[in-house]
Formats: sequence, structure tokens, C-alpha cells
Amino acid sequence: MDAARYKGVFPVVPTTFTESGDLDLASQKRCVDFMIDAGSNGLRILANFSEQFVLSDTERELLTETICAHVAGRVPVIVTTTHFSSRLCAERSRRAQDLGAAMVMVMPPYHGATIRVREPYIHDFYGRVSDAIKIPIMILGRAGRRYSAPCRVPRAHGDRH
Repeated sequence: MDAARYKGVFPVVPTTFTESGDLDLASQKRCVDFMIDAGSNGLRILANFSEQFVLSDTERELLTETICAHVAGRVPVIVTTTHFSSRLCAERSRRAQDLGAAMVMVMPPYHGATIRVREPYIHDFYGRVSDAIKIPIMILGRAGRRYSAPCRVPRAHGDRH
């Protein structure tokens, strides 16, 4: 697969909520339209800034489905699918791909502030996620953590991402 080269501004879309704390899908669509109309070249959803850690998997899927359907190909949508389990991250990534994501954004696995995953396991983690999908993966850094650069994730059957 020849992945498109993404250039320009890809802001993180904030998640909007009602006064009672439910997803506000109507205002979410207005927010997305505003960002596209303002000239965004693409959008990133479910990032840390967009409250991904307070959403249930059902809410994450509803938000992804709603935004991807509403964007309808006007710009690429990059969906954060981070989970410390490679199996669950791969499932989230497959679902995001099925719902129309152009790319997934994934943080390396971690288990709290002081427990670190060694780099060979990080490569294995990304390899498992990559094997589950056909779209590219953006490796999302985490404040205070350094990885060797470039962090290239080899694939068992060729180097696709």
C-alpha cells in the first residue's frame, strides 16, 4: 500500500460533552466543520487532549463513527487507538480502519508512571498492531519518555509502515 504523505495542519479535535457529561454529537459535528472550514488539512481524534481516557469503548466507537461519517472524506481522520494490550490496540485499530480512519495514532505500551516497557517489546507491540491493519500508524510520543530515533517497526512480511 502506498500511504499518502500527510502535510499541513492536523489539529486534535476536542471532544464535546453536554452539561450532564454525555457526548454532544451535534456540537461535535459543528466543531469538526469549523476546523475543516478554518483550513485544517486533516483531523486527529481521541487524543489525550480530546479526553480519550474518560470515554468508554462504546463512546470511542460512536465518536469515531460519527466523525468519520460526518467528515465523509473531506480531510483524513487520524484516530488514536492506544491501549497497553497489543490485542486490544489491534482490535481498536481494525475498528477505526473499518469506520474510515486514514491512519491510527498509538502511544507505546506503558503501565503507569514508573513501569517501563523495554524497546524490543515496543517494536513487537507495534508489529502486532501493524499486522492487524492496512492503514499507517503514527507513533505517538509521551512526555518524559525517549525512544531511539527513528523508531522503525519492521514487519514479518516486509516493511510496510
